[in-house]
Amino acid sequence: MAEPQATIDEFKRAAAERAVAAVADGMTVGLGSGTTAEFALAALATRMAGGLRIVGVPTSERTASLARRYSIPLVPFDGRPIDLAIDGADEIARGTLNLIKGGGGSLVREKLIARASRRFIVIADERKLVDQLGAYAPLPVALLSFARACVLQELAALGAAGTIRQVGGRDFVTDDGLVIADCAYGVIADPAALAPRIAAIPGVVDSGLFLGLAAEAIVAGATGVHVYTAARRP
Repeated sequence: MAEPQATIDEFKRAAAERAVAAVADGMTVGLGSGTTAEFALAALATRMAGGLRIVGVPTSERTASLARRYSIPLVPFDGRPIDLAIDGADEIARGTLNLIKGGGGSLVREKLIARASRRFIVIADERKLVDQLGAYAPLPVALLSFARACVLQELAALGAAGTIRQVGGRDFVTDDGLVIADCAYGVIADPAALAPRIAAIPGVVDSGLFLGLAAEAIVAGATGVHVYTAARRP
């Protein structure tokens, strides 16, 4: 039986609060996008009310707006070191902590901030933990609208039936003016081989494969909050 939404939200909140406990005074924090990351913003606001001082770098305009409502001071993504980034994911692979992200459409900024961070913590409820990426979630690919026809053809040649994401009968357009192709690869046997092949397609800006970026995953569920670290390669 599927968990009710209220229970899932409690799992998300628990994972977010555990991650926010790692934030220290004076940090520059990457602020993720999506429903789970929004629980982290609320938890940060609570800690700031108790005296914590940080600045945030938002991964989307929605996150920036919500951070301002919480009175979290923001700074631009301008090359300054980011101490810690906290964000959600659509899928988290056990062992590697490789991710699929981009269900909210902010994958380009999310990846830039994850790569620029000294430490990247991914937070999720237990539904997002999988043995192999692609088990449940489609793979989002951000691309130039001008190139959509060619990109979709080349994605299909790689084994994915991609469709341009729609909202209200119109193209979903990201904060950076891109469109998203949601690609039904199914289980991705070799994400490390697939990622550069997608990136090499003219017109593609980035994909939702986040490989080797997460230092740890904090996953909450019916048995509590669990912290996973990426398995070390020999």
